[in-house]
Amino acid sequence: MDKALRMDVLGVDRFRKDSQTVTPDGHPVFRVIEGVHIQQVITHTDERGSLCEVFNPAWEFDSAPLVYMYQASILPGYVKGWTLHFQQSDRLFLSSGRLRLVLFDARKGSPTESVINHYEGGDLNRCLVNVPAGVYHAMQNIGTTEAIFCNLPTRAYRHDDPDKFRLPLNNDVIPYDFGDAKGW
Repeated sequence: MDKALRMDVLGVDRFRKDSQTVTPDGHPVFRVIEGVHIQQVITHTDERGSLCEVFNPAWEFDSAPLVYMYQASILPGYVKGWTLHFQQSDRLFLSSGRLRLVLFDARKGSPTESVINHYEGGDLNRCLVNVPAGVYHAMQNIGTTEAIFCNLPTRAYRHDDPDKFRLPLNNDVIPYDFGDAKGW
């Protein structure tokens, strides 16, 4: 920034220059948790409405078959998580509203052990995110309307033996603070 211009800007002594967060092609520059994949998707619109692919084998996103899918919603100010699976990966499609997906790599010996990632998606940034087994995940509605996501896990839900383990939002394992969000 030109030095003369800096002298004319209020607050220049308090601001900091932003650091790069994504590459020019949209890939994050932070250390992505091992096994996590993100597929940005395009929403096509016309005078009738919109269309958005949720999963396409041509993306080569994941080789696991589609065996089960469900849709869930989160009300404003709420969080769903922390959830962990041992036998399945979750493939989460952030569809509508404003969602923040937070991941914590709890796999001992993983190259990204204890790394935290977070992604934001929804209406303006639909994406499919692969969450490997052994990675805690939580989804927060950071918008003002109900938010919707879909899960296409690699294993169908078994009511008699669920592969689902939970930690409370505030715990001594994951160093992440959801602020005053409500949830479990």
